[in-house]
Amino acid sequence: MNLTKVALFTKEFPPHVYGGAGVHVEYLSQALAEKIAVEVRCFGDQQVQEGNLTVRGYPQWPETTQNTDARFVGAIDALARSLVIAKDTLDAQIVHCHTWYADMAGLWAATLWGVPYVLTIHSLEPLRPWKVEQLGNGYHLSSWIERTAIEQAHAIIAVSKETREDVLRLFTVDPAKVHVIYNGINPDEYRKSTTNEALTRYGIDPERPFVLFVGRIARQKGIIHLVNAIPHIDPSLQVVLCAGAPDTPEIAQEMQERVTAVSAGRDGVIWIEQMLPRPDVIQLYGHAAVFCCPSVYEPFGIINLEAMACETAVVASAVGGIKEVIVPEETGILVPLELKPGTFDPVDAAQFSRDLAAAINRVAADPALQQRFGHNGRKRVEDHFSWGAIADKTIELYTSLI
Repeated sequence: MNLTKVALFTKEFPPHVYGGAGVHVEYLSQALAEKIAVEVRCFGDQQVQEGNLTVRGYPQWPETTQNTDARFVGAIDALARSLVIAKDTLDAQIVHCHTWYADMAGLWAATLWGVPYVLTIHSLEPLRPWKVEQLGNGYHLSSWIERTAIEQAHAIIAVSKETREDVLRLFTVDPAKVHVIYNGINPDEYRKSTTNEALTRYGIDPERPFVLFVGRIARQKGIIHLVNAIPHIDPSLQVVLCAGAPDTPEIAQEMQERVTAVSAGRDGVIWIEQMLPRPDVIQLYGHAAVFCCPSVYEPFGIINLEAMACETAVVASAVGGIKEVIVPEETGILVPLELKPGTFDPVDAAQFSRDLAAAINRVAADPALQQRFGHNGRKRVEDHFSWGAIADKTIELYTSLI
């Protein structure tokens, strides 16, 4: 049988994207649509028909919020929308799900329509125990959804080798079903910008070097450790934190308190509290002296690819898939991070923050090192992480299943 159409099930799809999984699905769908028909079913109100790509959004049911504990709405809503996504007539030969929010839709659709389903692991609930703060027992429901879908999937795509090892360690699955296909990036879109008007617009001095963070305010992103590193960062450096969408009110308050504390007596700490348009982020990447990714849990870390594509040196924690993206002393610096057993809390958080600062200071003080890391990073992106190559690998997996 020849493969002619795939259905992608996802929570996030433009314009409703807040994390790396949404970025992944956006670009993967475009790359796949150059070769086969693609139907995206997502959470939202999208309605798109462009060549081989069809996108249909599924809005929230009002009933999922009525008389419901607010902490449970995410998981209940995911199940409700997944049911509608799965039951709607399907003519694709294979279903491909992204994140636990849409995984149950894949399992149900495979059952109803007699097609195989694949799911991509962008993160794993057992490795995000801090979500109990946010979801209460809703976290246990999301974990059940994820486990049920993973253990019945026809194939699983891990975005890094370490993520594959996590899947095999945490779930009962046949190792032959778990494949590694990396995240990708569009190097034509992500490239060093020659303009700097966005810097001025956000209060950044174009004449002063700066270290950049881009991401959500979430435990796994490690932003608090970078904020705590600020007193140790060379005061001639600006610190630009593009950080929004806090997971909980508690972490939002903690972030506010720490930024206020470390900014006292130090200028050049700039906190941009919203998720920026992509052209603005690309501009910031390209002008940063250093990009910092202090994550404590990161299955892949697509933001590092974005920075590297913009020829920016990267300082990142040596965790998860980051170690498969950044080549130490060639494209950036990996900062060791030892975690307390069974947690994602650093054994010595203060030392980790100091180590981040030391690596940032080293790169920022050496323009030749910045240039070498930036050049090598761009080349690595072009050679290994193009979406065209990733789409080819994904289609090869699809074909093996049908």
